[in-house]
Amino acid sequence: MSSIDRSQSVGGTRTYEVRTYGCQMNVHDSERLSGLLEDAGYVRAAEGADGDADVVVFNTCAVRENADNKLYGNLGHLAPKKASRPGMQIAVGGCLAQKDRDTIVKRAPWVDVVFGTHNIGKLPVLLERARVQEEAQVEIAESLEAFPSTLPTRRESAYAAWVSISVGCNNTCTFCIVPALRGKEKDRRPGDILAEIEALVAEGVSEITLLGQNVNAYGSDIGDREAFSKLLRACGKIDGLERVRFTSPHPRDFTDDVIAAMAETPNVMPQLHMPLQSGSDPVLKAMRRSYRQERFLGIIDKVRASIPHAAISTDIIVGFPGETEEDFQQTLHVVREARFAQAFTFQYSKRPGTPAAEMDGQIPKKVVQERYERLVALQERISWEENKKQVGRTLELMVAEGEGRKDGATHRLSGRAPDSRLVHFTKPERDVRPGDVVTVEITYAAPHHLLAEGAVLDVRRTRAGDAWEKRTTEKETGPAGVLLGLPKVGVPEPLPAVTGGCAVD
Repeated sequence: MSSIDRSQSVGGTRTYEVRTYGCQMNVHDSERLSGLLEDAGYVRAAEGADGDADVVVFNTCAVRENADNKLYGNLGHLAPKKASRPGMQIAVGGCLAQKDRDTIVKRAPWVDVVFGTHNIGKLPVLLERARVQEEAQVEIAESLEAFPSTLPTRRESAYAAWVSISVGCNNTCTFCIVPALRGKEKDRRPGDILAEIEALVAEGVSEITLLGQNVNAYGSDIGDREAFSKLLRACGKIDGLERVRFTSPHPRDFTDDVIAAMAETPNVMPQLHMPLQSGSDPVLKAMRRSYRQERFLGIIDKVRASIPHAAISTDIIVGFPGETEEDFQQTLHVVREARFAQAFTFQYSKRPGTPAAEMDGQIPKKVVQERYERLVALQERISWEENKKQVGRTLELMVAEGEGRKDGATHRLSGRAPDSRLVHFTKPERDVRPGDVVTVEITYAAPHHLLAEGAVLDVRRTRAGDAWEKRTTEKETGPAGVLLGLPKVGVPEPLPAVTGGCAVD
């Protein structure tokens, strides 16, 4: 970069911004992209930079509706900024980049770098090559070059972290394009996973979420069908690791040994996200989902028998091609029987490149909308009824950062119960930090949160809280470094906003 170009950055230091779309895997990949850029000498742009960074990276999703239109709209917004700022660069990665490849540069020729899901580690090199050669660099690897967890990582919080145990997916669901973009499942060695968790705990992390496109299929690549349950049990032996979660499993691979490991490992939390997608056997067959209603409800019954207080959430698609009113009624039946604590509900829409997009029997939008509203109304009622059962219970909450939007006005703090329910609680006189643990009594329930309006019963200051305090101090005194290849600390969303594998919103 020329000295003239460098003058566009404060103090000669290049700034970056990463914009993330899609599933938890993308969120975790963005932590790695940030780590790579910081390892290469870039500094994260201030909050609200809105495209004023020297490098803007889009980590895209090909699953969300109108993903390409949203991307090109955002790229168009940045075009005049880039034209007025010599040296500014724009990079596009993720699933949409893997799918569209050269199309991105053709439609947005001001983009400097396009990279795929398998070669995120190349981003700094591609940016430099684009600068030197003064032309766009498009590099899409067809298979995984290195497991992403070996890359530098800038974790987003100090008390909880994603830990990827596999990448890719061996399923062929007709509504999902993820396997074509992420590739076949590739598992990490158990020792590498546990070493990463131990390193995170040493940094102060007390909660981890095991992450995979189909997390409980872990072991298929290494020839051990019980590998996932063994991994859960091994996590239970790590001193200082208080909470273990995982997302997202698939009913096909959810075996009894996993349920037993959940029930018998104290730090594995009583929470399960189990994607349903549809309650109709004919629709499940058309979706190419390798289970049926009876199998799904059987899993729910076994989990409830072994873990009575488990909170179970799910994903449901409404209006899949060929879905009849009777099919939809079967979905409502499963919702009533399973009594999910929460459901992420989606209206089906065509995804280019998926078999379902070409199927006969596409459902009119008006019909899909009406069914969707009925499903949401039913689930809202059930969520509220299930939350009301929590009133009077005494729960340990891990204090959360930024999860209570009204905490400042209400003089409350927020935290997550072991089953991941969000609880807003009265701010105690004693100082508490994100990552600390408080004990409260639940006094009120709403459909999507709980309240503990009385005095906090107990406050336990933790190493995770110490880590948060240290991170906050480092932010105030200057940017913290990122270790090469060894992740620092960070936080996943406790409940998935979209599924880890077959996200469809």
